[in-house]
Amino acid sequence: MQEKTTQIRLNNLEESYTFDKVARQADGSVLYRQGKAVLLATVAVEEKRVEEYFLPLTVQYLERAYAAAKIPGGFVKRESKPSDFEILTSRIVDRSLRPLFPEGFAYPTVVTVMVLSADPEVDLQVAALHAANAALLVSSVPVTRSIAAVRLGKREGEILINPMRSEMEESELDLLLVGSGEELLMIEMAARATERFEDLPELDALMGPAPILLPHQQSNEIDEKELVEIIGKGLKPITEACRHYEIEFLSLKKPALSLPEASEQSDELVEIIRKEFGPQIAEALDGLSKSERGDLMDRLVKEAEAFLHKAGYTVEKLELFKAIETVKKERVRSMILDQGLRADGRRLDEVRPISIETNFLPGVHGSCLFTRGETQALVTATLGEAKEGQMYELLTERSPRTERFMVHYNFPPFCVAEARPIGAPSRRELGHGYLAKRALEPVIDRELGETIRLVSEILESNGSSSMATVCGGALALVSAEIEIASLVAGVAMGLVKEKDRHAILTDIMGLEDQDGDMDFKVAGTAKGITAMQMDIKLGGLDLAILEEALMQAKRARMEILDLMEEARKTIAPSGALPIAEHFHIDPSKIVHVIGKAGSTIREIIEKFEVKIDMDREKGRVKVTGDEREKVQAARKHIEEIASREEPKVPEYEVGQVYEGVVKRMVDFGLFVELPGGFDALLHVSKMPGKKVSDFRIGDRIEVKVLDQKGRKVELALPEYTQS
Repeated sequence: MQEKTTQIRLNNLEESYTFDKVARQADGSVLYRQGKAVLLATVAVEEKRVEEYFLPLTVQYLERAYAAAKIPGGFVKRESKPSDFEILTSRIVDRSLRPLFPEGFAYPTVVTVMVLSADPEVDLQVAALHAANAALLVSSVPVTRSIAAVRLGKREGEILINPMRSEMEESELDLLLVGSGEELLMIEMAARATERFEDLPELDALMGPAPILLPHQQSNEIDEKELVEIIGKGLKPITEACRHYEIEFLSLKKPALSLPEASEQSDELVEIIRKEFGPQIAEALDGLSKSERGDLMDRLVKEAEAFLHKAGYTVEKLELFKAIETVKKERVRSMILDQGLRADGRRLDEVRPISIETNFLPGVHGSCLFTRGETQALVTATLGEAKEGQMYELLTERSPRTERFMVHYNFPPFCVAEARPIGAPSRRELGHGYLAKRALEPVIDRELGETIRLVSEILESNGSSSMATVCGGALALVSAEIEIASLVAGVAMGLVKEKDRHAILTDIMGLEDQDGDMDFKVAGTAKGITAMQMDIKLGGLDLAILEEALMQAKRARMEILDLMEEARKTIAPSGALPIAEHFHIDPSKIVHVIGKAGSTIREIIEKFEVKIDMDREKGRVKVTGDEREKVQAARKHIEEIASREEPKVPEYEVGQVYEGVVKRMVDFGLFVELPGGFDALLHVSKMPGKKVSDFRIGDRIEVKVLDQKGRKVELALPEYTQS
């Protein structure tokens, strides 16, 4: 195939795809350009199929520091461990491509996307998705459907389609849609908090009738119906893009790899299992716990092996496992669709029993043990200073950022009865922690200036542990006395769909996730949704079913929030908590709290034995200490200083010479107390023939007033003449 370049302009994107120019030994490759961004996407496929019962697909997204004209930071000047953004982007690409692969495809496949040149305004996740999609469509993998991605934002009521990254900074919504044709395959959504200025009545009382306007964070939860409407606006661009991609790329496709044909023996084996072991499979599913169900299924495999051997059948264990899984899946789905019942006996819209224990750990700042069915999360909250935040780098930014709200999710093997040691966090753990962070972040006041770390230890898992992390995390924040706008709850939804029939499941367990057609996680407050994540296994989802699932999830969320509100009443402050007071003063009064050369603030710190952090621009003050009485007394003292009226500045005659007293000496001049008690600066540049060291504190000197503008009085020695 000769080198070919295709230009596509759609959905506010100008993309260029070049084939057969680089990486020509890969099974499929493309050089993708958008703006200054250049990405290389490749597909490599093993010739020999695996025998395991899964799709052997690996996706990796890699950023090179040279792409942004940077040298890697740290001691080792070489890219090594992938960043969180690289891992999360790899997961997004993987989850989007996986539904395209045909059932039975078992050739190990690796999709690699490398960023060779970066552009600060280009959405690299959308670019990576489109580049990987193009490489897959021209490869020998038997995929003939294209995907397309659209990122939607919302700013002042206007919906933005594939906005630039700088525009997304001001957006109230971050919604990434991936679809194929007219069907949705994946959704990633997060509400984004924005700043708003509001009148603070409690400050009005201190500072007079003029309103004090200070910035406050506003959470932007989104209503279910509005979200469906916005998603609908993203479907048309996806459909149009998919059509263009298929026309342009499929004509370049290599001969497709063969798929294994279903053998008569496989069909016969399924029929034997269905007939001989159907009742045992039903018994293993009905009303048992996860561990009991697993024990029964293990015994069932051994019994089936013995039965088939006695009957003269020679069957590989993998084929037997596939047959049993097929019959099990049929049973699970028929119960749901035909009887409206689930394996554990619940109704389709029923949430599993929930128990909540707050103040679970006495020695931590905040904690909550949240148990829902057989899923259990122990979530702790730890407070730290601003300097304790996690520094990280983004490829497209020159300076590092600091993350001051972290959610770390741990999934130890014992939580699913696996006998192996705990290792480094997996991609899944990172992704689940990030989802919980996005759900909780909009309700946390970002301006508090502290670092908050949530850690979720999953102690037992049978579905929806990330949503248990959200629920337990919200209560752990309250337990740590962190101010949040409202509680956040999450629930995982499922779907079983056969032709024209479908059933939506609330609070799915692992079995329903495995044998169902959708994993749909929704988190939010009583006002609306803060975060959402959806993966489809059946090839797509229409909007009517999506809206039905969202409304059913809302009812479950409200039920869970009611239980959480009851648990909130039992929370008592932890004895391990640092004692802190957060309040506002007029930003112009900060200078009086600090005092001359910091004398006033040092006096407060020493007198009350506290630490004080202040934001000069916004007037935020944080006082911390070991004794509540002293912290509160320090706050009262600071508020008294801020409420004092400023002394009037005497009117001095310009050009007149006055006798003053040297009160303070600095490198750049002297602070001289004038008649009337006002201190003004005599700058070294206005002391002809003299140096600062020629004077002593307490010296009486004559100074001339050169100018006065309000509280600013400009001084000079009498012999100084202006040039």
